[in-house]
Amino acid sequence: MSLENRTLYFGDNLQVIEEKFPDNFFDLIYLDPPFNSNRNYNVLFKEGQVDASAQIRAFEDTWEWSYPTIRLFNGLKESNDPQIAIMMQSLFEIMRDTPMMAYLVNMTARLIPLRRVLKETGSIYLHCDPTASHYLKMIMDVIFGKQNFRNELIWCYTRPSSPLRQFPRTHDVILFYTKTNRTPFYRDAIRVPYDEETIARSNRNPGEKSSMGKKGKDRLNPLGKIPESWWRIPMLQGNSTERLGYPTQKPEALLERIIKASSKEGDWVLDPFCGCGTSVAVAERLNRNWIGIDISMQSVNVIMERMRNHFPGIKINIDGIPMDYESAAALAEKDKFAFQDWAITLVGANPPSGVSKKGADRGIDGIILFREKVDYSNPKLRKIIVQVKGGGTNRGDVARLKGDLEREDAPMGILITLKDATAEMKREAALSGEYQYTQATTFPRIQLLSIREWFEGKELKLPADTVNPFKKAESKKGADIGQLEIDLE
Repeated sequence: MSLENRTLYFGDNLQVIEEKFPDNFFDLIYLDPPFNSNRNYNVLFKEGQVDASAQIRAFEDTWEWSYPTIRLFNGLKESNDPQIAIMMQSLFEIMRDTPMMAYLVNMTARLIPLRRVLKETGSIYLHCDPTASHYLKMIMDVIFGKQNFRNELIWCYTRPSSPLRQFPRTHDVILFYTKTNRTPFYRDAIRVPYDEETIARSNRNPGEKSSMGKKGKDRLNPLGKIPESWWRIPMLQGNSTERLGYPTQKPEALLERIIKASSKEGDWVLDPFCGCGTSVAVAERLNRNWIGIDISMQSVNVIMERMRNHFPGIKINIDGIPMDYESAAALAEKDKFAFQDWAITLVGANPPSGVSKKGADRGIDGIILFREKVDYSNPKLRKIIVQVKGGGTNRGDVARLKGDLEREDAPMGILITLKDATAEMKREAALSGEYQYTQATTFPRIQLLSIREWFEGKELKLPADTVNPFKKAESKKGADIGQLEIDLE
């Protein structure tokens, strides 16, 4: 089994890791699994009944005790490793069927195969927050061995905060483990300057011996000191040239220190929760081989755009995205929500914000923003609603979209279907009329697009002045391309 450098996988990382990756392959794994630390802490331990109709996506900011999670939990209780089985049962007796327990089950199920694909000399960094870091450390102790624990790294930062009953929460936790005790640590690659107090106290410059003539201890390293286990690295500010508008984006300086500390040029780096791609962007800049995974098609698109702006001409391999009608139909049959996430990207749409559960989107699967040209001096931001149907469709689907447009005050709508539209659907769409974009330009108020038509090259008629809510990353030349952060609802 061979892997290609610069590959992005679209899909559930548990399935990708188990099916695609060989044993003992990666030199470094960094993962920053999404978890909503802003929720009320008590809510994470609130027991709730299983919703049989809810199909929970594994990597959303809310984790729920669903049937897929129960299946994973039962599998872990039957693990060949008795420590894992005992740990899972013990955690459940304490937490019961809470979102926190669901989160820990899903993380355990993924950390086990991640250990398998990590080299014997490899390192793994798990980025989390204080809400769950203590539980995750216990899980990492069991899976990787407490003897392979290296550091609990604290990333500290400042941000506006004025809590009434506690100190501000201004740090994340990064758990650093290795697979064995033979793992290299490239300390000279991450040295930082000594502070003025240390230099003054030593009464000598870096590299200069003290008057006592002692070696080693009394000599300041000319390359600087090794950073402490707490890292003061600023969060990305709104005006940062790195900032993409992605909610959980981490600064490149943070990933640069991790990658330099635990890998060298040519080593393989894996990020199974790729997000907006900070880890793979830094890995590319530092001449590492890399692979990223994300379950969101939107994330894959953001990463692709980011990498093309950072590294013009780069060739990125994509795995898991349908390349023909048959594979699209197979995706719709296998996972209708993954099909939906993929389909909206075909027309440049983004998922609506503020929707934590599939099915709670009020009939809005995607949104395209554009600037209305009624008033050129102050163009109004409007939205095009996108709906996706992976099964059978009829005229009623078009009529419902028409009603959703009126409710959302949206001038246009797009219905993407797996199967070709019927004659009645086309007639219903035509009867919805047109939208007057400018004095000389109109667009159909409702447009239909089947997946087969898209593969055959059909294009929709859309306003040219559309808005991407995610900022383009700074180009390699250092030019800031601008930023826009918008609520997509």
